[in-house]
Amino acid sequence: MQLPEPSQAVLRAARKLVRRKARREAGKFLVEGRQAVREALRSPGVVEAVFVRWADAIEHADLVDAARRGGVVVYGVSEQNLATLSDTVTPQGLVAVARTIDVPLESVVRDGARLVVVCAQVRDPGNAGTVIRCADAFGADAVVLSADSVEVYNPKTVRASVGSVFHLPVVTGVELADAIAACHAAGLQVLATDGEADTLLPELGERLARPTAWVMGNESWGLPVEHLQLADQTVAVPIYGKAESLNLATAAAVCLYASASAQRSS
Repeated sequence: MQLPEPSQAVLRAARKLVRRKARREAGKFLVEGRQAVREALRSPGVVEAVFVRWADAIEHADLVDAARRGGVVVYGVSEQNLATLSDTVTPQGLVAVARTIDVPLESVVRDGARLVVVCAQVRDPGNAGTVIRCADAFGADAVVLSADSVEVYNPKTVRASVGSVFHLPVVTGVELADAIAACHAAGLQVLATDGEADTLLPELGERLARPTAWVMGNESWGLPVEHLQLADQTVAVPIYGKAESLNLATAAAVCLYASASAQRSS
């Protein structure tokens, strides 16, 4: 398979995207792995370039062809050069450079929205990416990450989303109070998770079928009182075994599934 080699300038520009500051300045980020790159290529105008390890070019021939059909340049690179574009110990042989997408809050949290998840102070990129993946799986309209959360284009976040970051809008950089106010204005009931809440998830019954925004807090300390007070209801996910708690992504999956199921059954 004939593939051009990137110039040193192209490689340097791509390598810089491992750092947050460079991603923000360039408006670009790295996408690693076969599934994530495939989903990125299915989003018109998002992918700028693809780098494939020479040894894996035949294995990824279908994605190379898809990129070329979309007018995306595909470079062949050595294993050493590909490793500089990845933050993993064992790179998967395929990395794309994609353009970031600025999603205004008001464009997704609006009349007609049925299911939104709002995450506050999420510090773990794996959790953030998994929440995005769960929201995608359960048909949510959007994910909102507060201004003090991990960056959505962090390589670990993108990798954990397994391509879902390209499937639904992800709003970033907003204050939690503003996000909650926007959800209320759009007619969504706001349900906030709180391990100490008196109301358990199964007790919500028919309320789960209403248009809903789930608000989730930090992995370690949850939501602060002032934000819990902005919700229409605080809700606890019941734990029937001996585990002390659920992590953010697991709690989000349970709550989103409950709402999605109720909305489709009503």
